[in-house]
Amino acid sequence: MPKKAVILLEGTRMGTGQRYVQAVKRSGLHPIVLSADPARFNYLATENIEAIRVDTDDLDALIRECSRLRETYDIVGITGHPNPGEAVYATVAKLCRHFGLPGPNPASIDQCCDKFTQRQLLAEAGVPVPAYRMATNGAEVESAAAEIGLPVILKPAAGNGSTGVRLCRDAEELAEHTVYLLGGTYEWQTSPRILVEEFAQGPYFIADIMGNRVIEIGAGKFGPPPHFVYLEYTYPAPLTDDQRTRITDVSLSCLRVLDLNWGPTNIEFRWTERGPVVIEVNPRLAGSPDPQLIQLACGVDLITEHIKLVVGDECDLRKRHSQTATARFLVPDRDGTLDWIDGASQAADVPGVAEVKWYVKQKAPLIRRGDARDCIGHIIAASPTPTQTSAILQRALASITWSITPFPTIDE
Repeated sequence: MPKKAVILLEGTRMGTGQRYVQAVKRSGLHPIVLSADPARFNYLATENIEAIRVDTDDLDALIRECSRLRETYDIVGITGHPNPGEAVYATVAKLCRHFGLPGPNPASIDQCCDKFTQRQLLAEAGVPVPAYRMATNGAEVESAAAEIGLPVILKPAAGNGSTGVRLCRDAEELAEHTVYLLGGTYEWQTSPRILVEEFAQGPYFIADIMGNRVIEIGAGKFGPPPHFVYLEYTYPAPLTDDQRTRITDVSLSCLRVLDLNWGPTNIEFRWTERGPVVIEVNPRLAGSPDPQLIQLACGVDLITEHIKLVVGDECDLRKRHSQTATARFLVPDRDGTLDWIDGASQAADVPGVAEVKWYVKQKAPLIRRGDARDCIGHIIAASPTPTQTSAILQRALASITWSITPFPTIDE
């Protein structure tokens, strides 16, 4: 009898791949990772994982490789990791449909990958979203911003991790970011299409969903504008019962409108003067460290439950406890070479700290881009109360130090 296996597509950036592999192993199944560059992922060697090099952007090549693997293994599921964003899930959905395996609806994932199409569908159904326009050149950007009224957000119509996203508070910032997006500096994966949208002002929240059930709602904080670099995430969010109900109701409306009724989804909101406004619906599990925070906060392991769905089993989404879990991201204040970073072991020894993790190594060049890639690490803490969790993080952060030498300047 052939060994039962789960195929995992690995993307282009580090994320939750190792946690997915471990979840597959715990299920008694054999994980096989497909990646365009397996050598980048150290966990593959650490976990002794079968990894195959294949272009994960080439659907036909993936179908051929999966077909070849089916000659040796009983392939019971195919999925991917959220770190590279929706593109992997769109491919996963098509592979699952092709091989008759459990998975999301490919058309539903595809329409969510396009932020403009997503906006149109939600707005037409009466779901609260920011005012928005589509632009493909500088004149259209300027016209759209004039119609909506400054300040506006400019963002690529496809993308994730806040790449290319900027708040433009005046005409000068608008022109500067338009040139950045359209002038050859920004790397487009598709033809250039810019979403110009109203700046929905208010606290940021994220609803994490499995199937049609909201598992938990978190709160996020960002660094200073004009960029949106994560500073902190907390689960559960400090919401009133009315706020929680309204965010849950709007979340379920999004799922109905976008036909997302299978697997993980996360929905980003701003709480404005008119209540919850949908910033983005992501048809995938949120990236690290959100799954860890949710597991610490309420005891639901979304990665394990996702794998159950992938292989056709029933999920168990019951909450097992209630804690406050917070991740604080470490963000440099300058570009340069990371000379050293220290204090991880001391921070990890603080009672209540669940994880201390670096994303970069010493001597790495640090270039701030104004998006999620600016973060160089995180600390996660959990405790019974928000006040206690905050105090734990402050103690841990006091142990962390680093040194950055600015890049040398070139004399004119």
